[in-house]
Amino acid sequence: MAFAVSTQLHFPLTPLQRNQFKNSSPRAFFCSCFKSRPDSSHLRSKQLTLLVPKLGSAPRHRQKFQVKVGTGGEFADSGEVADSLASDAPESFSWSSVILPFIFPALGGLLFGYDIGATSGATLSLQSAALSGTTWFNLSPVQLGLVVSGSLYGALLGSTLVYGIADFLGRRRELIIAAGLYLLGSLITGCAPDLNVLLLGRLLYGLGIGLAMHGAPLYIAETCPSQIRGTLISLKELFIVLGILLGFSVGSFEIDVVGGWRYMYGFGTPVALLMGLGMWSLPPSPRWLLLRAVQGKGALQEYKDKAMVALSKLRGRPPGDKLSEKLVEDALLSVKTAYEDEEKSGGNFLEVFQGPNLKALTIGGGLVLFQQITGQPSVLYYAGSILQTAGFSAAADATRVSVIIGVFKLLMTWVAVAKVDDLGRRPLLIGGVSGIAISLFLLSAYYKFLGGFPLVAVCALLLYVGCYQISFGPISWLMVSEIFPLRTRGRGISLAVLTNFGSNAIVTFAFSPLKEYLGAENLFLLFGAIALVSLLFVVLVVPETKGLSLEEIESKILK
Repeated sequence: MAFAVSTQLHFPLTPLQRNQFKNSSPRAFFCSCFKSRPDSSHLRSKQLTLLVPKLGSAPRHRQKFQVKVGTGGEFADSGEVADSLASDAPESFSWSSVILPFIFPALGGLLFGYDIGATSGATLSLQSAALSGTTWFNLSPVQLGLVVSGSLYGALLGSTLVYGIADFLGRRRELIIAAGLYLLGSLITGCAPDLNVLLLGRLLYGLGIGLAMHGAPLYIAETCPSQIRGTLISLKELFIVLGILLGFSVGSFEIDVVGGWRYMYGFGTPVALLMGLGMWSLPPSPRWLLLRAVQGKGALQEYKDKAMVALSKLRGRPPGDKLSEKLVEDALLSVKTAYEDEEKSGGNFLEVFQGPNLKALTIGGGLVLFQQITGQPSVLYYAGSILQTAGFSAAADATRVSVIIGVFKLLMTWVAVAKVDDLGRRPLLIGGVSGIAISLFLLSAYYKFLGGFPLVAVCALLLYVGCYQISFGPISWLMVSEIFPLRTRGRGISLAVLTNFGSNAIVTFAFSPLKEYLGAENLFLLFGAIALVSLLFVVLVVPETKGLSLEEIESKILK
């Protein structure tokens, strides 16, 4: 099954200023070109801004034209003006060749989410004298914190290491390595004879998370057609939620089995194997191949030929077809221009902390920081423990209610994806964070004086999950992808990822010891107070970017 997109000029083309999109690094260039935000583009006709290269020369101007949708679909918004594979020629592709390059990288996100869900039940099984099947089940709060947050420390380390070697490895090899680490981590964790080996397995699994969370969005964005890029990137986030639900479900089935935690952690092995084999069967990213050519890492013609073969395979077309050849030629010219501009500009790392870039970092970094320190990782990782104290004394009861929470989380994610462009970012953030604060105060009240009403704890957890999924969950990363200027987007997003994993690991590790020393009622009261501070941050600092192109965000909001 295939469809084609037709374009038609409706008025004379007027060049815009080239300096609006120059001076971006290759990494920032790719991020800006191939990451899109959801766009309410279900109109029959829409005006877009597109880079139109001249034959035999580097692209110097952006031109405006009308895009007419023949069969329905989503188009990249004007923030993707530098999409190097855009063309005025119709492009058709088979859905099978689009689905597979999305599914296999997205499994990396599913395995990340699975770890969150499975850990909720695994900690109950591991600490049970009757069910752990070990002699070292009596874990201290610090040891439990290391088990829970071990994968997050590995993810933090992995995302740090990959920053310097990503362009050398390429997106495909990065994801193959991530799948191998997932596989190794699952096996070691599931077969661990003692706590030290268990922690080693958790660390290796976390390294896989770090590589997958970096490589998956890049591979998907760089290989999918522009008209469905927004949809696929949004669905990638949904795979993480599906993974959480899968982890809750496996935990529910295995919670009454002796040594059930081994099966919970080991279940990731076949999924990781599928991911690795799937990525092995896919071609490298054509954009990455062209970047290597421009960097002088090999013969230019050789890399061009490889890029054409890769693009033909990704689109389900015969090798060496004329359309792929033209698209690769156009892409190469754009990559050359971006790379040459970067060499001339001499950008440096500290640029992210200066001027408009600092404002963007404050907005984006602040959102992903508050996303974690309002207790999100703790509520998810320790959902089973919270429910046990809420009156679901049997581990099986607690894990089954966790499955209900996972389903609810999935449904609310759909709501956020459907409404973010209708309602805007700020209304969802303000409403969602307000609900998060209320839910945390309810949990505190339950532990303080409402202990006889376990339904309060369940409702508070559902309220927390629902409000998080319409606010901090998807919108923080959407804002991060929108808010950074083109020139520093790659470095800015890397810092946001590090902030996310770092704060996630700290909060997850600290939850159990803090709960021990402060008491659950005071700990959730503290999270509630932080949620109020984050609400103030959203109201005073976070702008509304609904309907704005990336250039408009940079010129109207960051200046």
